[in-house]
Amino acid sequence: MRGSAKPQYCVGLDCGSAHTRCVICVNEDGRLRFVGHGIIESIGWQKGRIGDPIAVSTCIQAAVQQAEAEAQAAIDSVVAGVGGSTIEGGTNRGVYEFGRPRPITQDELTFAADRASRVRLENHRTLINVFPQDFNLDGRAGYRNPRGVTCSRLEANVYILTVATQEHDSLVTAVHHAHFGVEETMFEPAAAAYAAILPEDRARGVALLDIGLHSSDFIVYDGDAVVLALSLPLCADHFTRDVAFGLKAAYEDAERLKIEYGCAILGLTADNSLIEVPSAEGREPREAPRRILNDILEARAEQLFYMIKTELARIGMDQSLFEGIVLTGGGAMLNGMCDMAERVLNLQASNGLVHGIKDWPGELDDPSWTVAAGLAMYSGRLKMKRESKPRAPGLVGLILK
Repeated sequence: MRGSAKPQYCVGLDCGSAHTRCVICVNEDGRLRFVGHGIIESIGWQKGRIGDPIAVSTCIQAAVQQAEAEAQAAIDSVVAGVGGSTIEGGTNRGVYEFGRPRPITQDELTFAADRASRVRLENHRTLINVFPQDFNLDGRAGYRNPRGVTCSRLEANVYILTVATQEHDSLVTAVHHAHFGVEETMFEPAAAAYAAILPEDRARGVALLDIGLHSSDFIVYDGDAVVLALSLPLCADHFTRDVAFGLKAAYEDAERLKIEYGCAILGLTADNSLIEVPSAEGREPREAPRRILNDILEARAEQLFYMIKTELARIGMDQSLFEGIVLTGGGAMLNGMCDMAERVLNLQASNGLVHGIKDWPGELDDPSWTVAAGLAMYSGRLKMKRESKPRAPGLVGLILK
């Protein structure tokens, strides 16, 4: 930072069903440095939707205040993550007629993409992000960034992401009730991809799966363009419930067994070992083969990645992800998830860890923090771009250069 200029704080807020996470970074001459984080166990959520806005607001306030205390800073606004079962995506096209041939400017690219984003939505849908894919120039397709190229007709192809208005407004209202503004909302896997995947890797084709407690959100990049974004009806909660049912254990005990002894693929743990399964009050704990636990988890993990495989085949990307798939979220931390992804999808898989933030602490170097970090990075880039020249909100692909 120069001289005594006021620090520019960039804040990401990941409101999950399991935990509410906040990351604060400070912009130092165009580079973000980590200064604080906060994490609070979430309450007020019901199967991935806000059931008690006041409780959610309390969690948000507590997580941000915890991060503020570590950062020794006071913040007034955040970029909030959005995901869940009400996410819907699709492509659209916007046309900009110049009238006569002339070189294309960045403003004209943004204007064409903005036109493509102006779709007529149903009353209960809200537009959250627009991801430019490519451009057509006088009928010639396939231009990714044609600044300076001469044409008379510019067409922008974009991928539009919407969410249920009620869910979106409930989240924004909860943030406001915690006394913070919302700079923008962003699809959580896109934020995670921004933090964990380099631009050149996105250009070679890559997918990211964010596995949360009550939703598994998915995004696919091809040639640096988003070609698919959706939410899958299978999440970490299903794994735990399967264990609770299969081992006849309480939900909390099943979660602990999953974390401590679970594996998403057989063969990575000793098949002949035993685990202690707590019984109901008044009864002695039982022993069960660890193999039973892992059989349960393997079946559910296999189902999840076959869903992914079906979606990739549907858009013709099942053989085109040269950088594989990246896993983020708390559900990605289950042992063996990357191995199962590689077995089912026949491509490389890795956990998505944060890159590009100076002083990122080692204790946060796991996939559950990637979304919050990406949201903070997006906040920083928004601030830098808006300082240089205002842009239309939501045009992620043109902003994040």
